[in-house]
Amino acid sequence: MQTSKVGIAIAGGLLLLAVGGAVLMQPHKGEAGDNLWMGSRETVGPQGNGRTVLPVNQTISPAGKQVELRNMRPQALALSPDGKMLITSGKTNELLAIDPQNGAILQRVTLPSEKNKPDVPVSDHILEPDKNGQLSFTGLLFSPDGTKIYLSNVNGSIKIFGVENGKITPQLSLALPETKLAQRKAEIPAGLALSGDGKTLYVCANLSNGLLEMDAQSGKVLRRMETGALPYDVLLLNGKAYVSNWGGRVADDKSTTGPAGRGTVVRVDPIRHIASEGSLSIIDLKSGTAQEILTGKHASALALSPDKKHLVVANAGEDTLSVLDTRTDKIVETVSLREDDLFGSSPNALAFSTDGQRLFVALGTRNCVTQIAFRAGRCRVMGKIPTGWFPGALAYDENRKMLHVANIKGVGSGHPVASGAPIKYNTHQYFGTLSLIPLPNAEQLAHYSGVVDWNTRRAMTNVAKLEARPNQPPRPIPQRVGEPSVFKHVVYIIKENRTYDQVLGDIKEGNGDASLCIFGENITPNQHKIAREFTLLDNTYCSGILSADGHQWADTGFATDYMERSFAGFPRSYPDGMSDSDVDAMAYSPTGFIWDNVLKHGKTVRDYGEFTIEEAGWMDGNRKGKPTFKEYYDDFLKGGKETKISCRPAIESLRAHIKTDTVGWNMRVPDVVRAAKFIEELKAFEKSGEMPNFTIICLPNDHTSGTSPGMPTPAAHVADNDLAMGRIVEAVSHSKFWKETCIFAIEDDPQNGWDHVSGYRTTAYVVSPYTKRKAVVSTQYNQPALLHTMELILGLPPMNMMDAIATPLYDCFSDAPDFTPFDAVPNNVPLDQLNPAPRALADPVQKRYAEISAKLPLDKIDACPDDLLNRILWTNRKGSKAPYPARYVSLVKDKEDDD
Repeated sequence: MQTSKVGIAIAGGLLLLAVGGAVLMQPHKGEAGDNLWMGSRETVGPQGNGRTVLPVNQTISPAGKQVELRNMRPQALALSPDGKMLITSGKTNELLAIDPQNGAILQRVTLPSEKNKPDVPVSDHILEPDKNGQLSFTGLLFSPDGTKIYLSNVNGSIKIFGVENGKITPQLSLALPETKLAQRKAEIPAGLALSGDGKTLYVCANLSNGLLEMDAQSGKVLRRMETGALPYDVLLLNGKAYVSNWGGRVADDKSTTGPAGRGTVVRVDPIRHIASEGSLSIIDLKSGTAQEILTGKHASALALSPDKKHLVVANAGEDTLSVLDTRTDKIVETVSLREDDLFGSSPNALAFSTDGQRLFVALGTRNCVTQIAFRAGRCRVMGKIPTGWFPGALAYDENRKMLHVANIKGVGSGHPVASGAPIKYNTHQYFGTLSLIPLPNAEQLAHYSGVVDWNTRRAMTNVAKLEARPNQPPRPIPQRVGEPSVFKHVVYIIKENRTYDQVLGDIKEGNGDASLCIFGENITPNQHKIAREFTLLDNTYCSGILSADGHQWADTGFATDYMERSFAGFPRSYPDGMSDSDVDAMAYSPTGFIWDNVLKHGKTVRDYGEFTIEEAGWMDGNRKGKPTFKEYYDDFLKGGKETKISCRPAIESLRAHIKTDTVGWNMRVPDVVRAAKFIEELKAFEKSGEMPNFTIICLPNDHTSGTSPGMPTPAAHVADNDLAMGRIVEAVSHSKFWKETCIFAIEDDPQNGWDHVSGYRTTAYVVSPYTKRKAVVSTQYNQPALLHTMELILGLPPMNMMDAIATPLYDCFSDAPDFTPFDAVPNNVPLDQLNPAPRALADPVQKRYAEISAKLPLDKIDACPDDLLNRILWTNRKGSKAPYPARYVSLVKDKEDDD
């Protein structure tokens, strides 16, 4: 057991947190007065003694033995009937067999290939070079006699393995029937169940909303039965199949619906347009008829009590469990696992003890397993056991009195636990883990519960809920929700895909590595000037790793169970919210987006591109082809007579609040055009005297287009982004609203980039008259911290547990204002500096990368291998002879490297 000793102390009436004898978090005491908020200067990553700091305001110190699963996100777990073998799968190209006693890896088993029909690619978004690897939401089990293993593969098949004398061998792959959907034909199998004799296999058809009854040997589909939306798990009992439905009931003509990926829809609430249901289908296997019972949102894992009298449903989007009496098929209890009235537990996996007296529940976003004294109608939480990051599968081991836990995110990307292997700092080298935990006694469980509460900063949720005090003076950031702020307006800029060292690593005052800086001051003079004139943040992090979860963290401060499991190839959608195929109501936090919070509390919103779908082209509809970046840019300089840009909402809640003549994602449209659209409307606001309380702006071009011929060079694309940001800050600071406005900016994700501290570390900016001038702030912040700060300024309660526990940016502000405006500086790199054709390049490496860039789908978000794109950027900026900083990034080989 590697759990650190955690303690608290009182200093001047304020809480202190100490771990292992060192004070790691301490209260802020600034010009705004004493403050109960605790902040840390630790960097994200492993800290020793089994303790790891996560980029989501949490730490982990898992109980039991930790098994590293490098380059894997384990999402399913099964213990063999004889208890001798623990198997796991997830985002990997193999099945792993592990000794459940000591965690030794017994066998790595390659996947059986499909003889007649190869698995189809699951997504346009390439996150690993091998698209035909095993990718699973869930669905892994042994046959009753332990001689076979069945595994769901979201590529559209069931993988079957044989087990003999303790050895696993791949046998065959069963292709599932194709769907009738236009956008994807391959089915997405999820939960599995076998008949008692092992001859019939039941498969949740997650994409087409059905349950398949199949011959377990031949794969022949015997029958298809309809279920609710997005069936997730299945259990069999007394001639019935119980199926949990992630998306609730299938929508009818009277339903308010939203997209759920690949052309499917799901029921949503009519205000925020976020998935609003979960359900349980109970199917009579003799007649095929079914009844459906509403549960909580995101109904996921199922567990049957050993006496078979009760079935439990984990409602990950509701923080509840539904307990069903299988004799009456009625819900007899709803168990709340929400703490402090804040959403954020994400119960998503279940396991009963053999005697049925204890139920174990994986709480994904609390990084623990909660132990429940199970007695239907009177269930009681006994305590919590710390695990790795986002536990997502459980297996109870009666023989060893142990609990086995699959931690989907493990210790965070790229950080080993105990192997002593060199640390990788990038965010795509996954390090999932298994926790093998001896069952704790009452005293240990009480201790563990305290560890979990401190690791998840539970004390801070109570601080976040303190009532506003009367007669408080206006402060830059109020100490409590509802107390006055000096600010009336917030501007929130979301950029795309840079780490701190890549941009600001050359600022000597901060914790940077200049050798890793490729977009330094010559290319980003405005961001450098902002960091120097205001506050340099050198310990701020993205909470996600790519655009799909990055925009969720940036806009909701949360990533759901559906989002975390979607890393299995993103078979349903890639929910970054920037194209028709990438909007998915299932991926969004049930508590909503920041703009929902603003609108709910009577404030005003204006959106410039975030979560919108672009519509752009020529004014003349008969003109062929799409405008190039240079054509957009030249036309912009001439007044915009030939090209047009517009957008529509990716989510209906934004329809009344978007500026429709701007655009979100489209790398051909210059960011300076986006900035101009904002500035144009800002001037109109000045004339009317009214500016929205909350403004959100998408500035994506620092993503770059690699060295694609005809597109801006990486330096030009980033310079465009920099100038756009400088002009926005200049315009606000010279406006009549400057005295009451605060600007925040951060990247959506770090794009698997290199950074000497952490691949999660990113650039962030805070600009206002009350921002400290010429300061360096190394307090640990992240996207939820920015959201929490904006909420306090606007008088909004936190949306969920994750923004509630985030440290507001108090250390960035002073009570004494400096109203000196910011003046943007001109770009040093021409914005229309374009990548040459490959034939014009003399350097053979750069020529080859230019040829590769020409083939990459760089017009789509994250649609090319990040490691490859980063190598292209490094070589372009540093030259082909500069050694690639492999220590800080993934060494996974890309397919294109074989060309």
